[in-house]
Amino acid sequence: MSILKLITLLLALLGSPLFIVISALALLSFHAVGIDLSVIVIEMSRLADTPLLVSLPLFIFAGTLLSESGTPGRMLRLSRLLLGWLPGGLAVISLTVCAVFTAFTGASGVTIVALGSLLLPALLKDGYPERFSLGLLTSSGSLGLLFPPSLPLILYGVISESRIDHLFLAGILPGMFMLLLLIIYSMFKSPARPATTVRYSGREILAGLTESAWEIPLPVIILGGIYGGFLLASEAAAVTALYVLIIETFIYKDVSISQHPRIMGKSMMLFGGILVILAAARATTNFLVDQEVPVHLFHFIRNHIDNKYTFLLLLNIFLLIVGCMLDIFSALVLVLPLILPIAKGYGIDPIHLGIIFLTNLQIGYNSPPLGLDLFLASYRFERPITTLYRASLPFLAVLYLTLAIITYVPWLSLIFIRLWG
Repeated sequence: MSILKLITLLLALLGSPLFIVISALALLSFHAVGIDLSVIVIEMSRLADTPLLVSLPLFIFAGTLLSESGTPGRMLRLSRLLLGWLPGGLAVISLTVCAVFTAFTGASGVTIVALGSLLLPALLKDGYPERFSLGLLTSSGSLGLLFPPSLPLILYGVISESRIDHLFLAGILPGMFMLLLLIIYSMFKSPARPATTVRYSGREILAGLTESAWEIPLPVIILGGIYGGFLLASEAAAVTALYVLIIETFIYKDVSISQHPRIMGKSMMLFGGILVILAAARATTNFLVDQEVPVHLFHFIRNHIDNKYTFLLLLNIFLLIVGCMLDIFSALVLVLPLILPIAKGYGIDPIHLGIIFLTNLQIGYNSPPLGLDLFLASYRFERPITTLYRASLPFLAVLYLTLAIITYVPWLSLIFIRLWG
């Protein structure tokens, strides 16, 4: 049995698909304690009964459609018309557009690839230093993961059995706070005299609003539908997917009908990967619960750490390392089932834990030496990875400050739930 586990570990190090490694561990673990292996299939099939799971493929499809359309360009033009007059206007625009786009696509890599080629030349043309521009865009790639309808928020809700509408509410204020601190820093560091100062007329602003008139209502449809009591999360996902399909295909005509099979295939491949990993992880998680591993782990930690705030500090350090090494979906299905019962033992609200968890993983994407966004930005902007390391450090300092406040001030995540949840 030990030899088989070593072989499984070797397969993982050689880059085998994550679901194969997790499934193999589940099979070996259940066999080792003499439990019939059919229980694994039963646990995997139970995943299909999770009602909230249906919202994932629909939001993924809507996000993929948006990324394949002219939406990024329209968002940039409208933001420039509305915010271009601000000090550091283009930096503020870049942060805002990236946050909104990431919230809908649910993946930071898509944001860097889709918007990087538009924003970097514009920043350089307006007189922003190259290092500042690279750091801003790299740090903005995962900025919107706390905003609804973020896919990681939905996945956290599925795994932790938390209410997704509560998670959507909980992410708004911390996400806005993070965005605000980055905007203040960017305005402070922006050139004193931008290379070009353009004042747009009311007619030009109206034209920009008209151009994006069909995409502006998207947040209202999602948030208004859910919190107005008109739609469940899964129903909001279906309405959003249908709405995006209609406007991008028949109104803007950015996506032709002949492209739909390719886009559907691309989005369902992403969902399929998440689903298979989640199903395999569910079996492994139930084994750990049956063997009371979280309970023993909690008692071990409690014997060495009797303070809730010390635990939160160590949790942040651990999750930042995890965020550097794993993508956010894998980290959720592998680490969350172990962390959740321990955090509950320290009296940490699961909703607050979700915001802490996702904030750490979001920042881990940008953290040297292995943060995924750093490598994507290096590839997209054709700059050495060490240049991206140096460029990202000032923005990481702001993000770490935000993380500390989000971690130790729980009402920032919970106040909206107490008011409207």
